[in-house]
Parts: sequence; C-alpha cells; structure tokens
Amino acid sequence: MALDKVGVVATAQTELRPAWGNAQHIDLISSVVTSVFKGTGLSLDDVDFIIDSGSDVLDGRSISNCGFLGALGAHHKEEARVEEDGLWAALYGVNKIRAGSGAVGLIVAYSKPSESNVDLYWNAQVEPFYQRPVGFGQRAANGVLAQQYMADHGVSADDLAALVAQRWASAAQGGRVQIDAVPDAAAVLAAKEGAAPLTELMFARPVDGAVAVLIAREDVARRVSRNPAFITGMGTSMATHSFATRDRDRLVAAENAAKMAYRSAGWDKPDAQVAEVSSSSVIGELMAIEALGLADRGKGLSATKGDKVVINRSGGALPADPIMATGLVRLAEASRQLSQPELNGSSRGAAPSRAIVHGAGGVGMQNNCVFTLEV
Repeated sequence: MALDKVGVVATAQTELRPAWGNAQHIDLISSVVTSVFKGTGLSLDDVDFIIDSGSDVLDGRSISNCGFLGALGAHHKEEARVEEDGLWAALYGVNKIRAGSGAVGLIVAYSKPSESNVDLYWNAQVEPFYQRPVGFGQRAANGVLAQQYMADHGVSADDLAALVAQRWASAAQGGRVQIDAVPDAAAVLAAKEGAAPLTELMFARPVDGAVAVLIAREDVARRVSRNPAFITGMGTSMATHSFATRDRDRLVAAENAAKMAYRSAGWDKPDAQVAEVSSSSVIGELMAIEALGLADRGKGLSATKGDKVVINRSGGALPADPIMATGLVRLAEASRQLSQPELNGSSRGAAPSRAIVHGAGGVGMQNNCVFTLEV
C-alpha cells in the first residue's frame, strides 16, 4: 500500500529578533498558531495532532511545553514534544500522516535564546569530564572546523566575510528578520573574535522567534491550498558524540541524511532549484552545502555564487538562528518559494519546482535532517 502524500499547506512565523523583550513564549507561539490558519479554511478543530519543538534548557524550566499547551491550541488534542530542531518535529508529523493516524498536523517550533546563556547551552552537550570543564562547545568546534577547512581548500577570511555579508543582506531584503544595519565584508572581518579564525559575525546569530507549519494529507492539501509543496523525501542521521572522532573536513551525518532523503524521493541526484540550509557558522554552511551534494568537496563557496540552485535566498541561519526552530524556518521559507514564487522573489524564468531543506542540531552540527519538496 502506497504511503499518503503530505503537503505543506500554510506557514506563519514571527519576526526573528535578537530579543523579543516585550513578549513571552506564549505570545510568540499563539501569534503563529493563530496566523497559520488564515486563508486555508481550516481551524484548530480540524487539526488531529500538534507537535512542538523547544528546549527545556533554553526555556529555563523542566517540561516547559506544559506551560505552552494553551498557546499551542493543544488542550484536548494529541500533543508531543520533540527536543530537537523543528525539522525533526515535521518529520515526526509527516510520518504520522503517512501512517494514517491523522490528516492534518500542526508543527510549531519556538525559541528565546535571549533569556539564556547560549554558550553554556552548547557546552552542556559535550563530554562532561574532559571537554566541558575547559569550555569546549559550539564556538570551539566551529573554530576547529574552520581551521581545517580553510587550510585544506584555500578559502580565505575575506571569502567567508563576503558570504556572511551577502547572507545578512538577503535576510534584510526578506523582511522577516530584525536587522538594524547590514554589515559589509569589512565589518564582518573587524568584528571581535568568535573562535579563531572566525569572527563573531561569522557565527549564526541567536534570535528569538516562533514558526508554525500546517501539514496535511494530499486530498486535504489540494483542497485548501492553491499550490501546496509536497514533502517527497526525508532523511536523518547523527554523527558520533565525540567531536574528536569525527571527520574534520566533511559532515558525514549530513551526507547520510541527504542520501536517505533523495532515495526516498526517487531522486538520483540533488536536482533542485531552491535550497534552504542550516548552519552554526559560515564554515558549517559551506560544509552542509557540500554534504547535500550541491557542490564538490571544498567547492561550497562556488555554489553560493552560482544560479543553478538558489541557496539561502532567505539569508539562512547566519543572520538569524532561532535555536530549536531554525530548520523549521528553512522548511517554511522553501515551501513559500515553491508555492508562492511571485510573492517571494523566486521567479527568475521558470518558477522553481523542487527544493532541498536542511536542519542541524548538536555541537559541530552533529545531527542532520534533510527534506525534499516538490510542487
């Protein structure tokens, strides 16, 4: 028996800000949950299950989602929490619909890292006896990856700075990220050190925000959406916990997740016009691009300058990384570019018909999830 097709029928997200000082988690969540139904003809009554992604550590309270059930619209409904990036919550939801346990699912991811110490959050995820006491975490891991990558492939700090500036400019143009001033390449290079050889602006910027994605079985999706983007492939993989034992010049877990997604979509290669890629730093983005098969090893920078695949039209994670929601934002952005190219500046010539979506989690992008979308 063939599995049900699942489509993205609507998305909603708050503006992504360095700090939502005048809003609590429930305010951000209720905002996107209310907005996501507009224009669909659906309501919370039609939703069979709700899956949310967040972090108890970032939220500063145990089982924090219990305090958000009202904002999620999850009272008297099946609700589950995924303590990982929101793209994994979407994977869970798609599989539930494919398995026949529902027709409509609401996926919500949220984050307020402005209320936490983000460096300590990442530090808490590493080996506790030797690495954690010396402060090893996301910054150090990306610094090590950058040193290896730049030495192996002849990429300069100027090259990285130019890409970062491009990503910030794209995010500012998209209008969904709060940006007071777009840094140019010189400003990126002049920023304080993040972890040598990376400056602070070469890391993904933590931001507050929430995003909701409404997914539905094919018959429902075609009824309520003019041009739904269908999720045709999914893959996920996790690298070893020990950073020291991983390959330093490639993201093997991302490669495995991509292969799984392409195989399940029936693709023999990453044949897409749009890609939305997550990253913890500018080097992480280049390595993810290569792991997805969008560029040869060491050639990720060239792929960002080409027009065969438009990568991170939204700006990606560098200007806006709502930790725990970043991958779901990538899904929302990619689905909009496919379903509404006229509204998202995606229509150069023929409208795009295929997209690749990537989410990542863990120190040094240990966990990776990949989706393929088609219209």
